[in-house]
Amino acid sequence: MSNSTASMPTGSSSSSSTNTAGGPTNPPSGAQNEDKNSVVIKVGMVGDSQIGKTSLMVKYVEGSFDEDYIQTLGVNFMEKTISIRNTEITFSIWDLGGQREFVNMLPLVCNDAVAILFMFDLSRKSTLNSIKEWYRQARGFNKTAIPFLIGTKYDHFAAFSKDEQEEITRQVHPSPLAPSDGPSQR
Repeated sequence: MSNSTASMPTGSSSSSSTNTAGGPTNPPSGAQNEDKNSVVIKVGMVGDSQIGKTSLMVKYVEGSFDEDYIQTLGVNFMEKTISIRNTEITFSIWDLGGQREFVNMLPLVCNDAVAILFMFDLSRKSTLNSIKEWYRQARGFNKTAIPFLIGTKYDHFAAFSKDEQEEITRQVHPSPLAPSDGPSQR
């Protein structure tokens, strides 16, 4: 993967990626300024296979999108560093392969994460139905991470009939991540 530097309204960014087989493939470009503060924010991504987790991560980090499906085996990891004022913020993004055989690697993705993205494919109802189980398992490893429910493949969803879109929307609202009764435990 190539190293990319993109201009942002509030600063600059750089990226690197790693897989579970080795260290960083592309270290962030440029030397750290000693006067800058640096912060690392770990973000986990979980959900069923073939929903677009890796595509979303690559699009954010590298700014590119590949139509071809590439299965994540185990855990994929990428970083993007942005500079805001006098602070370097590195987003450490951990993407768990959605096949059930990789659920034993869930602690790698969830432990120490500040946020967990619970992702589903807007065009496949079964991927939304499985979110509650992903949530239950992830919360077993990290009760403090901020949960986000992310629907992917909106372009496919937009092609559905109005009735199909409303049915999916009803299932998402209220969020499947919301507690079913009692006060919020998030």
